[in-house]
Amino acid sequence: METVWNFFSSPVNLAKITPAEMQFIITSDFNEHTKMFPGMLITYKVAPVLNIKMNWVTEITHMQEKSYFIDEQRIGPFAFWHHLHQFEENKDGVLMKDTLYYDVGMSIAGAFADAVMVNRRVKNIFAYRSRKISELFIKK
Repeated sequence: METVWNFFSSPVNLAKITPAEMQFIITSDFNEHTKMFPGMLITYKVAPVLNIKMNWVTEITHMQEKSYFIDEQRIGPFAFWHHLHQFEENKDGVLMKDTLYYDVGMSIAGAFADAVMVNRRVKNIFAYRSRKISELFIKK
């Protein structure tokens, strides 16, 4: 648990589990020793679609060490973004669960964009993260 928590509680490590095509860059002045805390704002540049770079700001709204944290978008491409990361130690190691609630906004146009592109893109990002996390943490 200690190893997993240390990795996920450092905002700079998010870039290590984000697909390269998203051109993800943390613009906050953090280093590998920076640890998250409730109220922390994290700023990024990201290109989620069509290589169009945009600013994204999330806030760590809640956190219980070695148990969970929540990040919520403050500025970015979504009308709403609430992401719960949970960590549970078990006999096999650590189970990590992500629960994401988001809304593209823009009424009918947003619903269409979500159905056609956004939902698939979000699923692909989390599938990529799952593979990268396995590479980093599962002993073979």
